[in-house]
Amino acid sequence: MEKLKQEKKNKRYLRKNHLPPNQKQMKVIGIGKNYVNDKSEISGLKNDTQLIFTKPDSSLVTDNKDVIFPSITNQLAYEVELVVKIGKKGKDIALDDANSYISEIGIGIDYTAKDVLSASREKKQPWALAKGFDGASPISSFKPVSEFPDLDNINFDLVINGEQKQVGNTDFIIYTFAEIISFVSTFMTLNPGDLIFTGTPASGTGQTFKGDHLQASIEGELLLDFKMI
Repeated sequence: MEKLKQEKKNKRYLRKNHLPPNQKQMKVIGIGKNYVNDKSEISGLKNDTQLIFTKPDSSLVTDNKDVIFPSITNQLAYEVELVVKIGKKGKDIALDDANSYISEIGIGIDYTAKDVLSASREKKQPWALAKGFDGASPISSFKPVSEFPDLDNINFDLVINGEQKQVGNTDFIIYTFAEIISFVSTFMTLNPGDLIFTGTPASGTGQTFKGDHLQASIEGELLLDFKMI
């Protein structure tokens, strides 16, 4: 009886907040400093201390909608990243099994308000405000993971105003998708629909301005296409 009352209470809360249960449970996870320009550097940088952060689902922008330039910053930095979607629930996931938890792959921009981040670092505060503002995470549609036969060899890139700014390949990743999933799952349960931004290429990041047109592709297929307004 008590369980039934709690379930009814939860449903009322979700209706009040206009969010379906699966969206309410979604986590958006990011990893920092996860690519190199020279593959010989990878082994020396793996030290079991992955730089993980989280972003609220309210930071997401989908369906190639234009993104409103955030009023909280004058220094908005872009980072193009492959985004993996979790397809099944998992906790303490074994490394050898971790890739089986990926259902789909897309591409997104991990925006950072650099001036806000600098102020937070000075005060030894977390990154939440610099990474989690509305519009900080535009993402594309997703493709089934089965369309990617080799997760260690996926090409992706970012073009801004017709000029290629970033080029990446997962062969240059420090912590693989499997290593990220296994590591994160030791701290928190991963649920279907959770998203993981897996890191940006080691070079080419820069500043975004109002009016910029951003286009991101995986294996030459344009998936993310929006303007900063």
